[in-house]
Amino acid sequence: MLDEKAKKALLLKIPHPLNICGVSHDGVINGFTLSWMTQASFKPPLIVIGVRQDSRSHALLKASQQFAVSFLEKGQQDLAKTFFQPQEKVGDKLGTVDYTLGEATGCPILTDALGYVECQVQGSLEKGDHSVFLAEVIAAGVYREGEPLWLADTKWQYGG
Repeated sequence: MLDEKAKKALLLKIPHPLNICGVSHDGVINGFTLSWMTQASFKPPLIVIGVRQDSRSHALLKASQQFAVSFLEKGQQDLAKTFFQPQEKVGDKLGTVDYTLGEATGCPILTDALGYVECQVQGSLEKGDHSVFLAEVIAAGVYREGEPLWLADTKWQYGG
């Protein structure tokens, strides 16, 4: 029998990076706070992300089969919080945040991030309330050095 209290307590101990995932399809772009991500392989370089199935970003990602992850720095909690809600393109900004479009994917990459990876989806699994996307890193860039932002650096909880 599943002990719900124990399950939640232990699953909340899984470390979660806080990054911004940019998606694009047919001229529509969006970005969302990504907290479920891990590396899955060295050769080829593969990562896995979890995306809420009922989100617009999920639909864009599923249609395009590509995305970009902008790595946030410790102290950029406000930026992570901004992307809890969908961010529309306004002029040359994503909401109020400067970005550029990735050369490999055309997905938005935040210019104030530590750096980014651009990814091509290799497979997915749609179970539960999130889909899991396995993707190959096809481009990457470092803008500056810094400590990454982790969910544990905030007062927020996501998981369990």
